[in-house]
Amino acid sequence: MAAVSPRLLVFDLDGTLINSSLDLCNSVNAALQHVGKPVLPNSLIASYIGEGAAMLVRRALGDPHDLDSLHPTECDDLFRRTFDFFLSYYRDHKLDHTRCYPGVLESLTQIRSRRPDLLMAVLTNKPVNPSRQICSALGLERFFFQNYGGNSFDTKKPDPEGLLALIAEAGDLNGDPLSAEEAFMIGDSDIDFLTAQRCGARFLGCTFGLAPAALADAQPELTVDHASQWPDALGL
Repeated sequence: MAAVSPRLLVFDLDGTLINSSLDLCNSVNAALQHVGKPVLPNSLIASYIGEGAAMLVRRALGDPHDLDSLHPTECDDLFRRTFDFFLSYYRDHKLDHTRCYPGVLESLTQIRSRRPDLLMAVLTNKPVNPSRQICSALGLERFFFQNYGGNSFDTKKPDPEGLLALIAEAGDLNGDPLSAEEAFMIGDSDIDFLTAQRCGARFLGCTFGLAPAALADAQPELTVDHASQWPDALGL
């Protein structure tokens, strides 16, 4: 149970609010086929999700040492062609199979009912436009005062820049500054855990997401196995 009542909840997107794994995997494999590369198992691609679209594509293309036969310019061109196709394909297919995890909408509704004053936001490493479009399409948008993506700042999670910006914005909206310990980062990976840790915010881990092994290795103090457990775990 949370010791201090939170004033801000910041949610990761992929693996926390939504299960987007299949659409991301399909988009990566479509991009790999486009540049003449073999497709990869979905389980492997899913393990690459979490550090933004560019890193996802770079990992899918393989270890840079595997591309030693290519001139650096050719490597850059290969990445750019793969990345551009990935973005284009994902833009059209991002909602083919993506859905909210069970209990997400119900929990957010419950939190809003119990604490109408409690601000909530999204902070993801996914590019901001598809993040906002997905939240709008799945009925999530109404809960959040802000939705920041991996291209909203100069840095991505686990750098705390985005979380610190949301803490500052929440204080401005309330007319009363927030301390970092009054904010919760809610996510499914060690990346989200480190983001919270690096600015003194608290963390709630979601073991049902895309990175349960990495989350377990981070050893967070507070975790849930289902989104329906969010209100009680947060002391709401």
